[in-house]
Amino acid sequence: MKFNRRNFLKITASGAAMAALGSVAATSCTAQTNKNEPTKSSVELKISFQEGIAPGDNLNAKLDFMEKLGIVGFEPGGGGLAGRVQEIKDALKGRSIKVSAVCAGFKGFILSTEQAVRQEFFDTMREIIAAAGELESIGVIMVPAFNGQKPAMPHTQETRDFLCEQLAALGDYAIEHGTTVILEPLNRGEAFFLRQVADAASICRDINNPGVRCMGDLWHMTQEETSDFGAFISAENYLQHVHIASRKRRSMPGEDGDADDYIEGFKALKTFNYGNYVSFECGCQGDRNEAVPAAVQLLRDQWTIAMV
Repeated sequence: MKFNRRNFLKITASGAAMAALGSVAATSCTAQTNKNEPTKSSVELKISFQEGIAPGDNLNAKLDFMEKLGIVGFEPGGGGLAGRVQEIKDALKGRSIKVSAVCAGFKGFILSTEQAVRQEFFDTMREIIAAAGELESIGVIMVPAFNGQKPAMPHTQETRDFLCEQLAALGDYAIEHGTTVILEPLNRGEAFFLRQVADAASICRDINNPGVRCMGDLWHMTQEETSDFGAFISAENYLQHVHIASRKRRSMPGEDGDADDYIEGFKALKTFNYGNYVSFECGCQGDRNEAVPAAVQLLRDQWTIAMV
């Protein structure tokens, strides 16, 4: 077949034009499909404080301070929460702040080898879950066992199976009350069982119960994870809550200088449109009236930088 350069150029130009049109059409179709989805840069950073973070002599004073900073979440402790439900409701009335998670507060522990200790855990945990539901909290944080809690079940497959079975029942109870149970991985200095976010997420997947979710604590993650991004991505839709503190001394973010870099973790949260809270769980080296606003601004700045 004789090569015709003129015909070849015509065909090539026509093909290029069609390809360009196809590209435009595909782009238009994609834009049309995703136009209602939030862009990653528009995902809101919802900051929450535990009760001891803001300065103030009482709960209302603390909440006033938080409102001035634009804080939208309040994380109370679970101890004695049932008796505080009305107090907290009254304090939050008319404010833009909601209860985020409830931090532990139960007695006993779920992986005890002693039935009485396990029963104490279930009794107190259910009471806290019910109170969390009344407060419309996203969930109650729990740790399966701390290092100092003994005698405890061994770190075996049988123990994991037992934990999944018991958590499924707790998850059902949480759903009845409109909330969840949130598994928190710790670092090896604090817990022998459950130390990485991916491990907690795998338990959530195996249980397959919407009442059981997990969280990541960037203080513990500093010691246990090789990547904040990878840890959060491993959990994705199971990730219900995040704790944050400075990387070295567990103080206010920013009080450990350049070590307090959360950008990679924030990128992950933006990647899957994380919609829950990043909550301060930390101490403070300086004056809270100065250190707390500075820490909040640091998080907001890094959240903005964390483009995906």
